[in-house]
Amino acid sequence: MQEHKDFWDKNAGRYDHFMRKDGAAYDEMYELIRPVVRHKTVLELAAGTGLIAKHIVNAAAHIEATDASAEMIAEAKRDNRSAKLHFSVQDMFRLPYAEESFDVVIVSNALHIVPQPEKALQEIKRVLKDDGVLIAPTFTHAGNSFTGKVRAFFMKLAGFPLHSRWTSEEYLRFLRQNGWAVRKSAVLKASFPLTYAECVKSEV
Repeated sequence: MQEHKDFWDKNAGRYDHFMRKDGAAYDEMYELIRPVVRHKTVLELAAGTGLIAKHIVNAAAHIEATDASAEMIAEAKRDNRSAKLHFSVQDMFRLPYAEESFDVVIVSNALHIVPQPEKALQEIKRVLKDDGVLIAPTFTHAGNSFTGKVRAFFMKLAGFPLHSRWTSEEYLRFLRQNGWAVRKSAVLKASFPLTYAECVKSEV
């Protein structure tokens, strides 16, 4: 995991600029997320520079936004104007929160870049209330166009940590196999197909 942390620490300052090209897909995603988090306590994992948290915080009751990269969190704190939004450095595999602490957990564009994403899902399940919602939008690289495949190749050369290459269908199946019922999904048009998934706990 250390090399991942180094990658994100090194690229924290460039992250927002890099994500800007997918602004339209992200705007669509915020519209999907806001009604789910309305008046809820929210945990965001792999929050990066806080793009999502800052766009949805007005709807939520409170957001704990976390990331493994101290540089990303420093960047996120720089222009945090909401008393309802708190940033901290946390490891998504070992969260410091009690069981069933949150109404909603968001993990966006992270499950495909961590080793053993199923372990992260188990930890999410622990801190999420039994009637809570997991929102897990993820770039599904295996569904790429030729241009997307070329872009993924150059990202790999740059050291971008990509552990799982799923199509949208494979990703949703992965969630179901790990104890989640997908109650809503959509594929948003971005640099890579962005599969939005809204899930509730289920028994495998």
